[in-house]
Amino acid sequence: MRSDRFLAVCLNPTLQKTLFFSKLGRDSVNRTAEHFLDASGKGINVARVLGQLGRSAAHLTQLGGSLRPLFLDLCARDGLDVRWAESGSEIRFCYTAIDRSDRSVTELVEESAPVGAGTGERVLELFDSVRRSIGTLIVSGTKAAGFSDDIVPTMTRLAKEVGVRVILDVRGQDLVRSLPFGPDVVKPNLAEFVSTYLPDARADSADSAFKEAVAEKAGAVARESGSLVVLTRGASAVWTHDGSAFREFPIAAVPPVNTTGSGDAFTAGFSAAFSGVGSLAAAVAEGARCGALNAAQPRPGVIRA
Repeated sequence: MRSDRFLAVCLNPTLQKTLFFSKLGRDSVNRTAEHFLDASGKGINVARVLGQLGRSAAHLTQLGGSLRPLFLDLCARDGLDVRWAESGSEIRFCYTAIDRSDRSVTELVEESAPVGAGTGERVLELFDSVRRSIGTLIVSGTKAAGFSDDIVPTMTRLAKEVGVRVILDVRGQDLVRSLPFGPDVVKPNLAEFVSTYLPDARADSADSAFKEAVAEKAGAVARESGSLVVLTRGASAVWTHDGSAFREFPIAAVPPVNTTGSGDAFTAGFSAAFSGVGSLAAAVAEGARCGALNAAQPRPGVIRA
């Protein structure tokens, strides 16, 4: 059924290299035999977790360059349905270095290469061809350079025109320009929400004035757009606002192995539950469960080996 189908969009594909070290030393040679290579990026992670939850999910992105066959082979290994537009740009690498001695996770992120002319139009053509066959659209992460700031708002508008549920895990202009079209859920993490709407505030601040400022702004965003605002905060409680009430949902702490992709696993679990029962509490609980399962795995964006 259409309502059971998900489309996860991310316009910044990534080849993710994860390396584990017994102890990671600065200014020294660090060797390891424990490493993984995965197709990644926030949308890939969302689609992979949805698949592991037994949901029908496709991923829409842009791809190009000499590493595209490798990326698609890794997607096929994980059983991912990938729809892609030619970008003429190389796929970036990102690296996760995990120090087992203190469980620290260090991310090394390459900026993406700009996409070629016409990529945005090709992406929107692909999106238009599938939008009537999906029930939920999830747009996650930043987009590569070269895309117009109108592409995410346009997808939001086109999806809502045909009654598709829209969940946005984006920030900045991608979020601000999409709000007039009424996305169902706005789900950035707290730091992304603060950088978009409260740039002079400190996202790591624990004082009550900061929390009140976030709650006030989240309420304004919810009322303006008719969206449910969901703000994840890592292992801390999730904050939500539906335009009427601010709520806080505690998250159980778990010993992490690799937290990379846990936010995306939350998005997938939340979206799967929310599209089914529509209960905020149940959706947050399922998102938190999936985020914790991801954190217990060595690879990013998975909830089981």
